[in-house]
Amino acid sequence: MDYKIKKTDGKTEWFIKDRFGMFIHFGLYSLLARHEWIRTTEKIADDKYDGYLEYFNPDMFDAKEWAKKAKKAGMKYAVLTAKHHEGFCMFNSKYTDYSVINTPFGRDVVGEYVKAFRDEGLKVGIYYSLIDWHHSDFPIDVIHPHRDDGKLLDKGRDIKKYNEYVRNQVSELLTNYGKIDILWFDFSYPNPSPEFVKKMFSFDKEHPTPDVYPKDWMQYNGGKGKDEYESERLIKMIREINPEIILNDRADIPQDIFTPEQCLPEYWMKDKDTGEYLTWEACHTFSGSWGYYRDEMTWKSPRMLLSLLIKSVSTGGNLIMNVGPTGRGCFDFRADNALEVFEKWMKYNGKAIYGCTMADECFVAPKNTILTQSNDGKRLYLHLIDYPFGNLSMPSLSGKIKYAQFLQDASEIIFSDKDENCVFNLPTVLNVQEIPVIEVFLK
Repeated sequence: MDYKIKKTDGKTEWFIKDRFGMFIHFGLYSLLARHEWIRTTEKIADDKYDGYLEYFNPDMFDAKEWAKKAKKAGMKYAVLTAKHHEGFCMFNSKYTDYSVINTPFGRDVVGEYVKAFRDEGLKVGIYYSLIDWHHSDFPIDVIHPHRDDGKLLDKGRDIKKYNEYVRNQVSELLTNYGKIDILWFDFSYPNPSPEFVKKMFSFDKEHPTPDVYPKDWMQYNGGKGKDEYESERLIKMIREINPEIILNDRADIPQDIFTPEQCLPEYWMKDKDTGEYLTWEACHTFSGSWGYYRDEMTWKSPRMLLSLLIKSVSTGGNLIMNVGPTGRGCFDFRADNALEVFEKWMKYNGKAIYGCTMADECFVAPKNTILTQSNDGKRLYLHLIDYPFGNLSMPSLSGKIKYAQFLQDASEIIFSDKDENCVFNLPTVLNVQEIPVIEVFLK
């Protein structure tokens, strides 16, 4: 097992080993409970949206409880939204009054989160949106709440002043809370097309948005990319503060990790020039939204949840699963149920995830199974997505196997290895939870 992974500036060794993390989307939108993009899908006016500050008081918020739940679920790191697109800050910033400090709650959520998760031995990450629908210098564009009346309101907005605000806040986040392990930006759209607009609002059936907005008045043709955000300058500042921090790709400049969203790559991505494998992380939700959505009904099944994790690792990647706390600061019972799925499975099968990666190309997965392999190449893991109820044949394993057992209980699996075929003799009925795993000790 000697996959050549592209080297980057950030320290990704721990990240590649740990494989599994928790995303947390928490903000004013939790009160509205209708998706984290509610500010723009419903084109809510500034004074009305800002009025929610009076009611933001998550009295059940307990960062220690969050951290314990993440750890129990087998997650090794976390990323919390310090500021989402709405512009509301979950930390104490001297550069704005639009923060959690100026609500009835009045506490620094980021600070409490960082301490609690560190105390549980978890790595800590911070999400920071490059979009800001509250800031007076952020130019209005095709996904801004004021897109319908933006020509007049956009007058005098200066993105360079806004970029200075971003750099100041990012500097605060990287210096006021000790060493941060991950900085997760979101997001860039240098050339927004009609298809882009349609995709951004595709989840919202009640508030349809036209496919095209006139761009003759929009700064930068309505786009926000590395040039508009001055991303090179921002990244340079970050590296000077914390050279080892892991940065994602969403400031429109590739960095340490690539972050496919609500999908899974079919193959391990490679650098198109060098052919080296890339470090990546799939980001997914338990349901269809990132922020708390009370009426959301598309919650993933246990098998879907576990398959996401297994498939990510089987193609050389990580998985980060999102929780959207309620307006009271606790996890919705459906999110707790989803976390318990991981907790029960990872307790016995974590060895097939941590320190594992894509299996050697010489191994061909039997039908309805997924393979992962330990980084040292000594053990192969067969994840039985659909239990075969009897014999399982794997010709590509012939001549390479020393011993086999179910990972859940270390119970031996009898196998035959002859005629260039390896056949496992499995019990017809196996008393386990979702997706049992066969651990193979290789010669």
